[in-house]
Amino acid sequence: MKPSARITDSLRKEDANPQWWIIDASGMTIGRLATQVATLIRGKHLACFTPHVDCGDYVIVINAKDAVLQGKRVNQKTYFHHTNYPEGDKIQSFKTIMKNKPQFAIEHAVRGMLPKNRLGRKMHKKLKIYAGSEHPHSAQMPQEFKLKYTA
Repeated sequence: MKPSARITDSLRKEDANPQWWIIDASGMTIGRLATQVATLIRGKHLACFTPHVDCGDYVIVINAKDAVLQGKRVNQKTYFHHTNYPEGDKIQSFKTIMKNKPQFAIEHAVRGMLPKNRLGRKMHKKLKIYAGSEHPHSAQMPQEFKLKYTA
């Protein structure tokens, strides 16, 4: 073997040591929040990141009802869903979503940034979103995560 050859270590799922992070979404822009949450869930912030292994951390997002959009997007953003029945398209505005189920806006943004396969669906289960400041995960002793970008 050449002296300059390097060996890449791949992490096994047994060797992953996930942590719990808590993020306060009040006043945060949803897109900027979602990129950092997706990075934590995938594990790309770790030196031992392996793309085909779920080595990411658990993320708790609180105060989802206080997340914001910038500029005219509050009035223009819509969410589309089709029921697979004739004339079954459902369109809801951002304001309606934030009034009825504010967790959905952040969940939808983060899910779009995760892989679209079995691994992505498994990673998505590591995301816990709550509209208010209360959460039932105090036993996991989550650490507060300081976001890089704020609104």
